[in-house]
Amino acid sequence: MKKIWVALLAGACGIIQAQTPPDRAGVLKQMERANTYFMKKWPDVGKTIITNKERPSHIWTRAVYYEGLMALHTIHPREEYYNYAKDWADFHQWGLRGGNTTRNADNYCAAQTYIDLYNLAPGAEKLRNIRIQTNMLLHTPQNDDWSWIDAIQMGMPVLAKMGVLEQDDRYFEKMYEMYMYTRNRHGKNGLFNEKDGLWWRDASFVPPYKEPNGEDCYWSRGNGWVIMALAKVLEIIPEDAPHRDQYIKDLQHMARALVPVQRKDGFWNVSLHDPTHFGGKELSGTAMFVYGMAYGVNNGFLDRETYLPVILKGWNAMVGDALHDNGFLGYVQSTGKEPGDGQPLSHTKVPDFEDYALGAFLCAGSEVYRIENP
Repeated sequence: MKKIWVALLAGACGIIQAQTPPDRAGVLKQMERANTYFMKKWPDVGKTIITNKERPSHIWTRAVYYEGLMALHTIHPREEYYNYAKDWADFHQWGLRGGNTTRNADNYCAAQTYIDLYNLAPGAEKLRNIRIQTNMLLHTPQNDDWSWIDAIQMGMPVLAKMGVLEQDDRYFEKMYEMYMYTRNRHGKNGLFNEKDGLWWRDASFVPPYKEPNGEDCYWSRGNGWVIMALAKVLEIIPEDAPHRDQYIKDLQHMARALVPVQRKDGFWNVSLHDPTHFGGKELSGTAMFVYGMAYGVNNGFLDRETYLPVILKGWNAMVGDALHDNGFLGYVQSTGKEPGDGQPLSHTKVPDFEDYALGAFLCAGSEVYRIENP
């Protein structure tokens, strides 16, 4: 009988622990550790990024980092964070890679941070290029720009932020039309599989393409981009904005699909339905899933009892097994578009770009930080 009571007590303690968010001071400390590592490694915000070739520092990978930095700044405003982001924007003259009439969402991802900085200290010149860019999108008929799902996160929040800033629903309508084209039309029938609740990365991965185990290929980080975008857009747009219910429904659908494929250690594999295809811990997709689900719980879109253990398991995996003492993040898949890219991963391997995974990690931390005790 004593053993039974001990077991029941241990089980109850485990349930309570699984539902108890981590100490906010600890979460913030972990975020700051990772961010400090990066800022020390890249003190010059304008320094070009050299991998297989040289690229400017306002490419999409760095833009996603600054999204995370602004998320950190929101919960813990520090002048050095603001200055680091503003210096970056100033260096690039608040401009976009590829000019201000590019149709490639990667190129205007930086506008997300520019708009955040504008909201903190308005100035007409800060929005000049963004207004030209988004007005081009608004006044041209094409809705098929986002032919790969990563683009949803790069571009969708820009239109959402501009809709709020300009108080103009046309931005929300254009955002919806472009999103729904990717969802329902690219690859003939769309890149979102309603049955599985997950997204194919682009049309080349739509069946008959299969993973080695015969399952559809659902790339972790690709799906991470989408749930991250949905959470961000819901955070940005007003409650009475058109099509808000569609984004809530899709976030909920994705979250349901992600729970059963989480690894026992808290991470997600790079291939969500084939753990044998480069199976192993991967941080960037994991961080994005944690962010999307934590936002959903914090805002009442997802059931706390169901999703909080999943969120905390993911967060604890990242800070316990990927975050180094010096702030480096391990198990990050390099840039690519499928499970096999950038392999193999490890605790110590440095990916070709470290910035976007850190940005996702900081976004995740900002929402984990906001989780309230019951």
